[in-house]
Amino acid sequence: MRFVRSGDATLHVEGNLEANRPVAVFVNSLGTDLRIWDDVVERLDRAGFAALRYDLRGSGLSDTGATPHRIADHVADLERVLATHGVARALICGLSVGGMIALGLAEKRPDLVAGLILCCTAHRIGSADSWNGRIAAVAKGGMAAIVEPVLQGWFSPDAYRSDAPGVALCRNMLERSPAAGYVATCAALREADLEEAARSVSAPTLCLAGEHDRATPTDLVASLRALIPGARFATLPGVAHAPCVEAPAMLADHILAFAHEIFAPADGASDRFSQGMATRRRVLGNPHVDAAERNKTALDADFQRFITEGAWGSVWSRPRLTLRERSMITIALLAALGHDGEVAMHTRATRNTGAAPEDIAEALLHVAVYAGVPAANKAFHTVKTTLKALEEEA
Repeated sequence: MRFVRSGDATLHVEGNLEANRPVAVFVNSLGTDLRIWDDVVERLDRAGFAALRYDLRGSGLSDTGATPHRIADHVADLERVLATHGVARALICGLSVGGMIALGLAEKRPDLVAGLILCCTAHRIGSADSWNGRIAAVAKGGMAAIVEPVLQGWFSPDAYRSDAPGVALCRNMLERSPAAGYVATCAALREADLEEAARSVSAPTLCLAGEHDRATPTDLVASLRALIPGARFATLPGVAHAPCVEAPAMLADHILAFAHEIFAPADGASDRFSQGMATRRRVLGNPHVDAAERNKTALDADFQRFITEGAWGSVWSRPRLTLRERSMITIALLAALGHDGEVAMHTRATRNTGAAPEDIAEALLHVAVYAGVPAANKAFHTVKTTLKALEEEA
């Protein structure tokens, strides 16, 4: 049995880490434990990916620790799990509250996050009244009082009615969950609002919603996607709030496709091209890149490959700076050199990188000091015109 000591709690951890294998870390949902990822981890292992997972404090075999919990406590636990296992960078996949914990880690320690998969989650889930009601129900009737209503939310109507093995096992898991730990994390969810954390994300992000999910409906997950610069969104058909149990193969396919993209090796030209194209699309957006590809001819084909590999696949894909920071630096350099068209293009891209108009203004003040007021003045005009056009398009 593996364990990690984090603050006042000992956490149950399982991993199949091996040298030179990219790592996916899985963070489970309220009322579950690390076993919900069994089938997904098995598929990732066959595809060459290592996995690390753990029971949240207050669930499974982990200690509950001091209560009530905060999302920050869970984030610290995840950070400790990674540090103990020597994981310097990983794909973090979180389900429901696990997704909120993943968001918190991305805000606190972006250097650890190669990518995020936020599954059936949001920046805020439920209301104070709904969580207080859940807490009161458990206090009065124990875990048995909330098992069936919760299960109906975890599974699609057909799956729940069929009482499939996955439903029966999750019923046992939920009913046997420590009530004190469950209530403590309910309290964390009641207080949690990760909107600012979502806005700060710089890592590649995939938001996944279950078609029949009532706890985090598709429009709520889509609203999370809208907060995260460059995030993608997909709906998982036929499933609800527990796709790792109800449709593990489908979920694993999404995870693997995303993981192959973000863990593309960077030691060869073809790999740099793949990484560069992924980063280029994340920053500039698919419509812009698709148009550039359509307009490419034999005359500029080598040039397009050169900038995709040399700029996007190398410099822009380095992990030290966030996309927001690189965006600000790039706009300042382009403004100093008087490249108005490129200033406009990268101003448009700030919708995806997370650089705010105020960030651009700060960068251009540096241009005024170090490259001259005329250059900054011209760039301010270009930026204002571009931002106005973006507002009109919206």
